[in-house]
Amino acid sequence: MAATIITTEDLREFKMELLDDIKQLLNNQSGHASKKWLKSPEVRDLLGISPGTLQNLRINGTLPYTKVGGVLYYDYQEIMQVLEKNRIHNKF
Repeated sequence: MAATIITTEDLREFKMELLDDIKQLLNNQSGHASKKWLKSPEVRDLLGISPGTLQNLRINGTLPYTKVGGVLYYDYQEIMQVLEKNRIHNKF
């Protein structure tokens, strides 16, 4: 089994690569955050819900929306607020 010597420069290089990877992941995850208004299919994908569930959230007033012509739009920040407002904190 051969021994490998790791230098300070190797660690510095590894750190920079790791930071670049983390930045790239964060940029990919914030794809929805860059759009203020989302259409129904985007909201369904974001929340992982069916068209019927999204309709129920609209009907019962849980999820605010704007209708322009025949297209429904949802504010990304309002969706996040609804999620935070309905967060359940279990104490175990």
